[in-house]
Amino acid sequence: MTSLDKPTEDTIAEDTAADDARAVTEAALLEAFGGVRGMVETVMPGLLFVTIFTINKDLRMSAIAALAVSLVLVVVRLTKKTTVKHAFSGVFGVAFGVVFAMMTGNAKDFYLPGMLYTLGLALAYIVTTLCGVPLIGLILGPVFKENLSWRKRNPGRKKAYAKASWAWGLILLAKCAILFPLYWWANTAQLGWVLIALKIPPFLLAVWLTWVFLAKAPAPIDVFAEMEAEEKAEEERKAAAEVGGRHRRDS
Repeated sequence: MTSLDKPTEDTIAEDTAADDARAVTEAALLEAFGGVRGMVETVMPGLLFVTIFTINKDLRMSAIAALAVSLVLVVVRLTKKTTVKHAFSGVFGVAFGVVFAMMTGNAKDFYLPGMLYTLGLALAYIVTTLCGVPLIGLILGPVFKENLSWRKRNPGRKKAYAKASWAWGLILLAKCAILFPLYWWANTAQLGWVLIALKIPPFLLAVWLTWVFLAKAPAPIDVFAEMEAEEKAEEERKAAAEVGGRHRRDS
């Protein structure tokens, strides 16, 4: 190997920084979207509902089972003292579905609140991006400890958030384009199984695209570290002023 082939210290440092950025991005996405456990908690209630309804066509039993497993997931989270936001969101989603289905007597309405939420979320990603405040940046900004600094201080990162938000919005719209016609044309079991099949793959695609865009973006600006540095500098200035005041009094 010639000297030109050997990696320089700068190249090694750049590769290390890139690896660190990718690792931080992966960790942030796992925290924001719940990781594997969050996906399981999202799928289980709907899977249980459609399985039971496919077998016995009993709306009440299917709804109660779905709601019960959602509550169990929350209790498990509380017992292990881990974050419960994903489990709680599952409970509320299932509860709304149960209420809709019980009120109308139509088992397909169990899925309607979730479908409307998906449509609303897709539009939110697109509208916020068009307004210059992409939703994915609002979601991930606090996770990366950058808050809204990316809006004006980090244009490369804002561009990455815009691309990611477009990806989320279009992927969710495509999902809605499949599900809403099925809501009218298919029976409950068919709609349920298609919905379960479309639960994870579009989500994983959107998360992967978000990772791709952010891994290539500039590093986030840690505004919390900046505030801590400013507070420390202010304390040092006050301490220096007090020392100077004592020296003047003593002299």
